[in-house]
Amino acid sequence: MPASDLRLPVETPPMGDHEVFTDARAAVDRLKTLYTDACAFLVDRFSKNATGAQPATRFRAFYPEIRLTTTSHAQVDTRLSFGHVSAPGTYSTTITRPDLFEHYLVQQIGLLLENHGVPVLIGLSHTPIPVHFAVANDPRVTVPQEGAMAFPLRDVFDVPDLATTHDDIVNGLGFAHEDGSGPLAPFTAQRVDYSLARLSHYTATRPESFQNHVLFTNYQFYVEEFEAYARAMLADPDSGYDSFVGPGYHEITDPTAVLPVPEKLPQMPSYHLTRADGGGITLVNIGVGPSNAKTATDHIAVLRPHAWLMVGHCAGLRNSQRLGDFVLAHAYLREDKVLDDDLPIWIPIPPLAEIQRSLEQAVADVTKLEGFELKRIMRTGTVASLDNRNWELRDQDGPVQRLSQSRAIALDMESATIAANGFRFRVPYGTLLCVSDKPLHGELKLPGMASDFYKDQVGRHLKIGIQAMEILREMPLERIHSRKLRSFEETAFL
Repeated sequence: MPASDLRLPVETPPMGDHEVFTDARAAVDRLKTLYTDACAFLVDRFSKNATGAQPATRFRAFYPEIRLTTTSHAQVDTRLSFGHVSAPGTYSTTITRPDLFEHYLVQQIGLLLENHGVPVLIGLSHTPIPVHFAVANDPRVTVPQEGAMAFPLRDVFDVPDLATTHDDIVNGLGFAHEDGSGPLAPFTAQRVDYSLARLSHYTATRPESFQNHVLFTNYQFYVEEFEAYARAMLADPDSGYDSFVGPGYHEITDPTAVLPVPEKLPQMPSYHLTRADGGGITLVNIGVGPSNAKTATDHIAVLRPHAWLMVGHCAGLRNSQRLGDFVLAHAYLREDKVLDDDLPIWIPIPPLAEIQRSLEQAVADVTKLEGFELKRIMRTGTVASLDNRNWELRDQDGPVQRLSQSRAIALDMESATIAANGFRFRVPYGTLLCVSDKPLHGELKLPGMASDFYKDQVGRHLKIGIQAMEILREMPLERIHSRKLRSFEETAFL
């Protein structure tokens, strides 16, 4: 217990007992009530005490939680890779923003109730809500920086605690909460809140705007193409798309409306073509490098998207390739280094059949080529991702030998990171790249080298990524969320 807790009495909202639920919708409604009441308590106490002297009381509210206990070894329907626990025991997870995750929670709790035939318990956990996260959705309140108040904030309110904000559940084996219960979900509430805040910071869009299908790119041209496509969809009343959202929290529903551009773009500008059910498409311009790729996927993962794909530029490594050819990755040579501590490089990152087939079908649909003719413009093979953008300036003997031994056909800086983090976070992943240079064959990425074929292919590339996502959207979840992504001890929630 922190020393400050020993000095001050602690005021909390009424705790109450856990309630039993056999209906998923009712359970989520209770989660929403508990979370709303807890945040309202913290907002009220902060607003009343932020500008005065240090109060004689510490204020604390707790995240709600879901608990499940099963004693049966009865076999459940394991055709789904989620929706059930692997062994008898007690399982729990803390919950934040049940309004944002409402559909997800109803779905996941409903599967638990159906598969195990026992109720879930809903109540308050013993994990405090940091005041920063509690007030994050109230535009009237801003938490000042440390030192701006007359007293240390952490002496009166709980603040974010990095010791409890980690990826031990998705990274490990045998993880258990402090009370001995196993994890129901891949992320704790504090880990989710941390990422929701980071998403707003890096993308300048709200977490609510993110859709279930995410495209990553490293080239601004795709943003322009995406906006043009979005406007065409908004002009079509039968498209199913509702709005287009850009950085700065700007949203349009009229295809002719101006989408304001912020004076300063965020580090990873994000754009969202939305559908009412969240089944739209998000495009994130992550820029260049594996660090950005890891940062973006670390935080988007908590939203539990149904798929993410990399559609960027790459160096072609084969003389038979042309600028503008496509590369469909079915393996990755991981020399990006940013995930080595979380996911050692000896762990294979397998191709996912549903994703691969969707991408290949999308290439065929957009280019009007199929079968053997499709091989004229698309190669399938290993993509190498490095952490050195200017790898060409090093002694070539070592890098080129490794690339040749790996049978790599393309090289970039982001694809292996995005695929590896998809594997780590159980988010279906894939990669379709466009060859923009051939450094091993004297075709460096220099002005004026782009052919008409290359320019046409770049224009098609984003359309292929979008088409693949629309194919995936029509697939049942049990097909997309492959058992290849599940380990020996898995959480019941996706």
